[in-house]
Amino acid sequence: MQLSRHNAAFSLCSEPFFCPMNPDIALLVNPFPELLQAIARSGAALIAPLVVSPFGGVEDSIRHFPTLRSLTRKAFGRGDGRYVVHGGEADFYPEWVAGMFMLFRSEDFRRLEGFDERFFLYYEDVDICVRAWRLGLKVAACPRVSVVHDARRASRRSARHLRWHLASMARYFVKYWGRLPRCP
Repeated sequence: MQLSRHNAAFSLCSEPFFCPMNPDIALLVNPFPELLQAIARSGAALIAPLVVSPFGGVEDSIRHFPTLRSLTRKAFGRGDGRYVVHGGEADFYPEWVAGMFMLFRSEDFRRLEGFDERFFLYYEDVDICVRAWRLGLKVAACPRVSVVHDARRASRRSARHLRWHLASMARYFVKYWGRLPRCP
């Protein structure tokens, strides 16, 4: 995700909502009416739909904040930090939602000062969710509506993407070590 492009696009936004979305997202139905109702109900600063693969599997887009413990557990196949979510469930407040599709209240995106451009392609979504919770803003998920993500998983195939992923992960841990917010 080119964060500078999302931040630049937001500088031109005069609407009450802003939706950064990856180009590999497909909308099979219009998710916005339900998401706008859900963000109004929840009072959240940002909301995300359920993200599914082209084959219908639920993607790992709604998660707990990464910690060294959770990453170690993931490395040993003992959990990966995701919430167990099924389509059609009620809105809820996860710690973070993945950045491939986020709907922000524009006033809150402005208050968050956009994405931190020091993150490149990875962990920018975790970072903005941490900052939201630290400011007392809510992050919500709306599993009643879904979008399709045709993920390429470049960090699993490309050494360059893996380096970017690890660099962003390191930046996240340096920035938030011992300082993650408590979430509901």
